[in-house]
Amino acid sequence: MIVRIWEAQVAPKRVAEFCAVLQAQVMPQLTGLDGYLGGELLRSLPDSTHRVLVVTRWRDEEALRGYAGPMWAMRPVWSDSELGYLEHPPEVSHFSVLMSS
Repeated sequence: MIVRIWEAQVAPKRVAEFCAVLQAQVMPQLTGLDGYLGGELLRSLPDSTHRVLVVTRWRDEEALRGYAGPMWAMRPVWSDSELGYLEHPPEVSHFSVLMSS
């Protein structure tokens, strides 16, 4: 299993709106993709840095390649409509699960 963390710095006054878009449109699109095992949408505490994380779990590299393309390890996935919410382009990182409780 691979955990993919998509992270964005969001304009402070647009965090709630952006999270609503991700919750209503983006997260449901992932359900049903081959190799998608689940995920979470996380928002930093309101007095913090206005970061939003989408933490997803994938079966393997093949599943991630199917979702994000051949540059899956370096390329975040986002739509042009999302850029208006962001202060910087999103970043993506990947992790192996060593232990889960």
